[in-house]
Amino acid sequence: MDATGQPSTMAAWETVGAGGSDRIRRVERPIPQPGPGEVLVEVEACGVCRTDLHVTDGDLPEHLPHVIPGHEVVGRVSALGEGASRLALGDRVGIAWLRSTCGSCRWCRSGRENLCPNALFTGWDADGGYARWAVVPSSYAYRIPGEVPSEQAAPLLCAGIIGYRALRRAELPPGGRLGIYGFGASAHLTAQIAIAQGAEVHVLTRGEEARRLALELGAASAGPPDGMPPVPLDASILFAPAGELVPVALAGLDQGGTLAVAGIHLSDIPPLNYQDHLFRERRLTSVTANTRQDGEDLFRLAARLGLRASVTRYPFAEADRALDDLAYGAFSGVAVLID
Repeated sequence: MDATGQPSTMAAWETVGAGGSDRIRRVERPIPQPGPGEVLVEVEACGVCRTDLHVTDGDLPEHLPHVIPGHEVVGRVSALGEGASRLALGDRVGIAWLRSTCGSCRWCRSGRENLCPNALFTGWDADGGYARWAVVPSSYAYRIPGEVPSEQAAPLLCAGIIGYRALRRAELPPGGRLGIYGFGASAHLTAQIAIAQGAEVHVLTRGEEARRLALELGAASAGPPDGMPPVPLDASILFAPAGELVPVALAGLDQGGTLAVAGIHLSDIPPLNYQDHLFRERRLTSVTANTRQDGEDLFRLAARLGLRASVTRYPFAEADRALDDLAYGAFSGVAVLID
């Protein structure tokens, strides 16, 4: 406790370092204080994202030793840093993967801040939401619509945003046929958006439970990821971090189709055959982070469509188990830390 009787420390989970027997460990940390332009957020819910695994397992290079993971954070503003006038105490906000950008490079000035070379990311460059409190620059926090519960809002902050951007990058024509490879957190949210917009969705994924969920959500078909879809596809999104599926997904496209790779990490892609995979104007593209506009657009859409994540809840004290379960595919949909 400090002199005012308020707690001065908090429980948190930090990365251990790749190669250890554990991914994260529980620690006691000082409650962070908001700097100029920042707000302190008391965490209500935090999604467990596959990118957290890439950080903890060393698939991504270490940026901040013993960082607190978590970039799907929902909570209430509990303190304001100097000049942080955009938000008020008590506002419910979200903290996402994109934490800050320079604002002055040609990418930022052209509306493509997701490509900013000086961007910083929550749960990688700075501490995230596997903690009781977190700080964020006020201008990078999202106001959460009142009709979206915290446990539903949390996965929208990465899984939802990235899936939404991937859907746009895939350039699916109105009423077109969309293939989705892998059916985890992002995919099951993206499928709902695409179906609501009139797309015919075909899911290709390993798990029987994931296939069942896809069909329940309105997919036209659900089969194994290494097979051909039942019809040629106008666009596909690869959510599984499996490079060997890139030629498979390209082969499933109709002429003029686009494959968007949505992950931040992908295993090596095998050689492509030009005639089989790229000729007749098939396109292969990637998705890199998101812009704040992507997030604002998604939250408006989520509130209008009643977008619902299939949530598996874990208590904060079991964040390590939630990460392990994600790694081993123990649940479909998304995991959220919430007490």
